[in-house]
Amino acid sequence: MNDYYYASSLLLKKKMKKVLHLYSTVFFFFFFFPLQVHSTYIPYNTSSRTVPSKINVHLVPHSHDDVGWLKTVDQYYVGANNSIRVPSTYPSPPPLLLLIIPTYLPSFMNHDLSIHLFMTQSQGACVQNVLDSVISALLDDNNRKFIYAFFQRWWRQQSDTLKAKVKHLVNSGQLEFINGGMCMHDEATPHYIDLIDQTTLGHLFILDEFGMKPRVGWQIDPFGHSAVQAYLLGAELGFDSLFFARIDYQDRAKRKNDRTLEVVWRGSRSLSSSSQVYLSENARPICLDYFVCAVTAIFISDIFTGIFPVHYDPPEGFTFEINDVSAPIQDDDLLFDYNVEERVNDFVAAAVAQANVTRTNHIMWNMGTDFRYQYAVSWFRQMDKFIHYVNLDGRVNALYSTPSIYTDAKYAANEIWPLKTGDFFPYADRENAYWTGYFTSRPALKGYVRMLSGYYLAARQLELFKGRDGSGPSTDILADALAIAQHHDAVSGTERQHVAADYALRLSIGYKEVPLLWLENIQNVESFLKLHLLLYEFLCLYPYMLNPGSHTVYQAAEKVVASSLAMLTGSKLSSMYKDSVPEIQQCSLLNISYCPPSEANFTDEKSLVIIAYNPLGWKREEVVRIPVFSENLVVLDSAGREIESQLFPLSNTSLLTKNYHIKAYLGISADSLARYWLAFSASLPPLGFSTYVVSIAKTTEARSVVSTVYSPEETAGETFEIGQGNLKLLYSVDDRKLTQYTNTRNSVSYSAEALVFSNWRNIDWSNRCYCGFCCAHNADGFISASTVKVTTLAEQSYSYYSGYNGTDRVFQVPLAVMRGPLLDEVHQQVNPWLHQVPSANIKFMQVTRVYKGKEHAELEFTIGPIPVDDGFGKEIIAQISTTLNTNKTFYTDSNGRDFIKRIRDYRDDWDLDVHQPVAGNYYPINLGMYLEDETLEVSVLVDRAVGGSSLVDGQIELMLHRRLLNDDSRGVGEALNEEVCVLNNCKGLTIQGKFYFRIDPRGEGAKWRRTFGQEVYSPLLLAFSEEDGNNWMSSRITTFSAIDPSYSLPDNIAVITLQELQSGKVLLRLAHLYETGEDKNYSVVTSVELKKLFPNTKIMKVTEMSLSGNQERVEMEKKKLDWKVEKEEETKVVRGGAIDPVKLVAELAPMEIRTFIIELNNLKVYGS
Repeated sequence: MNDYYYASSLLLKKKMKKVLHLYSTVFFFFFFFPLQVHSTYIPYNTSSRTVPSKINVHLVPHSHDDVGWLKTVDQYYVGANNSIRVPSTYPSPPPLLLLIIPTYLPSFMNHDLSIHLFMTQSQGACVQNVLDSVISALLDDNNRKFIYAFFQRWWRQQSDTLKAKVKHLVNSGQLEFINGGMCMHDEATPHYIDLIDQTTLGHLFILDEFGMKPRVGWQIDPFGHSAVQAYLLGAELGFDSLFFARIDYQDRAKRKNDRTLEVVWRGSRSLSSSSQVYLSENARPICLDYFVCAVTAIFISDIFTGIFPVHYDPPEGFTFEINDVSAPIQDDDLLFDYNVEERVNDFVAAAVAQANVTRTNHIMWNMGTDFRYQYAVSWFRQMDKFIHYVNLDGRVNALYSTPSIYTDAKYAANEIWPLKTGDFFPYADRENAYWTGYFTSRPALKGYVRMLSGYYLAARQLELFKGRDGSGPSTDILADALAIAQHHDAVSGTERQHVAADYALRLSIGYKEVPLLWLENIQNVESFLKLHLLLYEFLCLYPYMLNPGSHTVYQAAEKVVASSLAMLTGSKLSSMYKDSVPEIQQCSLLNISYCPPSEANFTDEKSLVIIAYNPLGWKREEVVRIPVFSENLVVLDSAGREIESQLFPLSNTSLLTKNYHIKAYLGISADSLARYWLAFSASLPPLGFSTYVVSIAKTTEARSVVSTVYSPEETAGETFEIGQGNLKLLYSVDDRKLTQYTNTRNSVSYSAEALVFSNWRNIDWSNRCYCGFCCAHNADGFISASTVKVTTLAEQSYSYYSGYNGTDRVFQVPLAVMRGPLLDEVHQQVNPWLHQVPSANIKFMQVTRVYKGKEHAELEFTIGPIPVDDGFGKEIIAQISTTLNTNKTFYTDSNGRDFIKRIRDYRDDWDLDVHQPVAGNYYPINLGMYLEDETLEVSVLVDRAVGGSSLVDGQIELMLHRRLLNDDSRGVGEALNEEVCVLNNCKGLTIQGKFYFRIDPRGEGAKWRRTFGQEVYSPLLLAFSEEDGNNWMSSRITTFSAIDPSYSLPDNIAVITLQELQSGKVLLRLAHLYETGEDKNYSVVTSVELKKLFPNTKIMKVTEMSLSGNQERVEMEKKKLDWKVEKEEETKVVRGGAIDPVKLVAELAPMEIRTFIIELNNLKVYGS
């Protein structure tokens, strides 16, 4: 998105005056420039290189091409849907403007409406035109250069002849790939595993096609920048530098004044750079010949970072797209308007101005902006001229350059650079304009992306176990869809509605096998989605209007999972025994209690088989919940033993929700047989599955326990308690409040005076709040939270707060309690807007669960539709308030990885001028946040990206849902008003999600946050089949683990990637989950035995790679640039040592991620 879209009217008037002046000069003569030139062919000298004694202006041609924003990725690529109107940065005056007489200028320029008429234009962006034009221009002059990232689609359409020419451009350095991922990802809302995956996909494509490895990070448009981006998606990729545009306007002003726009960024305190780097004691300096050791003397996770002085556009007056208003160099002395001297003076003045805020004699000009270079000659012709004439002038030196050339020049200057730590959140582009609402925007899409991200991790593992088949199903389509979904206008929620639907559709296609003919017959995806949009707000999948006559399908990840599990559960009898391949189904709508296989009316002959797969590297105990019809059921484990199970009656709200949405989106009448949730405790091996059978209970068998259901009002006591294990929650019957939180294991007890648990409020915003940023027109700024004082104890209710008129309305309904041997639940249905909307149209449900074997509370919420009949947009938040003395301090995660210390109304890098006390204190949350004082820690984990803060000491606030009615004037031209439409009947979006809460003694909360946080990201994968009699349990494999049965990964290590590459080799990533000093037991160097991860085959070779797997780690480390920084503090940094060549043991230090390419002598060993 372009920041000029919201320039002030004063600036627009100034620009329009320049436009009119330019067009009026055709009536006047210019004197010739004194330098003698002639109206003949001029051979422009563009071969210049850097000059040590001059200011060197590095001209970096680029085009910022979004993979979706106002148009879908395909529409941008082919140049379709040009009816979309967008604000124009440099409007093209209509022909009539040429007839305006200069004397009329004053009255025209004072008429804002007239200016506005020229402020919109069709977004005719066409990426393939950009690349066609650029490649042609580069071939015309071997001094010209260009950088790019959006390339794969164009490349596969080119001829072999043109591909050979393009490869030459790449090898010569004329065309440079920057970033190299599948998109320019967002930095606030993606999970770090998704960031790694999308970057790996792009880097391996570039390596396979061009043999190149990107050197530069180019994150010019994301709305704030994360610490994980600096060290993980920067330095650990082998990048030498990172460049971006968007930082807080106050921060930029100070950096320009201090000349600190360019810094060395240290994103991780665990992996910080130091001259004193320690390898673990077990590190061996020598490896066998067939192993590649990945140890060097210095590990560097710092990265040189450049922040642009204004934005990612050229300096004002130097944009040269067709219809742009910058004056071109006119150097033909036979034509009017000869202006070489004037334009050279303009160039020098702009260069000197930028040099005054930059260190060294090298500055970078970004010669391009959004979707430019569709007619590349218009840019290159002018840059050729500027380079030629500026260098003839001699005051400064201009040259074609790239970020890599610029980085090398900065490094050669031997400068000592300022050190930056932490991150660049939150981002405000001006006063009262924080871009923090998008941390929560489109919560359904955020949840959908997160759900499929965890599914993709598991599916790749199962794909490896089965073995890739070039003609069979694969996870590739889902990989591509997830990669694009990380774009900074995708999962961020800052795109138009039809574009969000397109991202979700691609994800759905990646999950589900879809007939190709069906896809080809969709003429208008947007219209299709309006009629048949799936419940992606419930984290579900798109309905497939399958064409019975179509036999060509995209066989996607769902098919991979089913076929792999079918193979792994194959016959355990003799190989001569021929058993039919079982039909294995998955239930993508389980969260709304819809699963046809489990809802069947079982008989004595037919039972339900459940295969539960655990994608984590350690053993796992978890409660599985499925919808069922009968209460007369029994559950058997993999060994055929009866296990304890529990039934919960489905609430009327759940049934109504399910039946409505199934009918609306699947086009069928649900007629669901489900009456209960069946819960049972599953025990699962690491990287493996266990099988469970649900059948009709015989008279001699124990049946599932039906939960006791009661209303607190029916009891005689003043309190009631839930929790069958260590965690107990005590409620007051009269007040319907939580009065006591007790964990009997760690002796944490929080009393009635200390905890306000799950107080729900709706915050009403005044105007103009959109997903991209958050503003407010009320006196208190972002949220009028200061007028709400929570003084009561835990209110198990939703509240409606109207900030625009100061009225606080709270509606409470009685609690319903369900108790049983495995877990207890507290249900509350709330209709807080009964005075505005019929209650039948709004369902709000909060369910609090406490599991017998767990020590946290799970809160499931269903929110929506949010009513807007009063003309006001609204946002829903949840608060957890305690009496902890936190001194304005709280901690939020960075992309699910490091936790960063936050202090309310404070910034490390400058003295914050507070204008928005709420918006300016919101931060992105992907894993969770926590508070601490001298004795306790209070932690909350989330199931998707949200925004959160601590606006009052001891308080945690999460924003869960938003619906707004006005655009934010940031270019989208559409309000964040998500609706679900069925037969032209539209209503606001409903979402369902969870968050989790726990209290620990100080210093002990990290174990839960890290271990359970990994389980939230990687839930169990459930698959279903049928059993005839006892056939399945007697003839099939009922339990499986891919690793040695005696082995489990350490509790502080996770397998974040395990997949088979196209080459047949295995890509393995191991991640240490803890930071330095985070936990006394787990923040230590830890070993992983690779042999036990692959027990049934011989490891032939292990090669440690860069994070994206595109180069050997040793090679990457040798090329790293070691930047000098100011105020370097001596710190001890520990890294894992080399792979032991005999034991094959890999070591990981805190926060370390190690990537390996492993060659096995026989990959197809699983299930045999």
